[in-house]
Amino acid sequence: MSDARSGPPAAPFGRETIESIIPHRPPFLLVDEVLELEPGRRVRGRFHVPADGWWFRGHFPDRPVMPGVLTIEAIAQCGAVAVLADEVNTGKIPFFAGIDDCRFKRVVEPGDVLELECEFLRIRGPIAKGQGKASVDGAVAAEAMLTVFVGSEG
Repeated sequence: MSDARSGPPAAPFGRETIESIIPHRPPFLLVDEVLELEPGRRVRGRFHVPADGWWFRGHFPDRPVMPGVLTIEAIAQCGAVAVLADEVNTGKIPFFAGIDDCRFKRVVEPGDVLELECEFLRIRGPIAKGQGKASVDGAVAAEAMLTVFVGSEG
């Protein structure tokens, strides 16, 4: 585990370190591991979609599919790791400010492994804009341009 005095953690790392960086917690934590990290710039991570994910009971009982909004949320949480790993944002809270050019191209099913990527193209003060993508087995499941506002703690 890392703190602001020792700099950002070196990838790869798992949930314990992810939870030390972003405020999300189970059952809403949708990133299991970070594979590559350039704080404030880009991140690559992974989420193992659980066969018993809480959303599958109702979405859909006879054809379980991970809701697209949760796939976008997984991308955003992975991106939040990059934003909050930058020492100027340590301990802050990321909020969605926009989702643009969002496309869903493949369903995500129980047991899939989501490969998550987010690269920030523009950062101005507390606003960051990044291109995000989630893939399964090399096929894009969802992609979007995400805008994030980094606010203060609680």
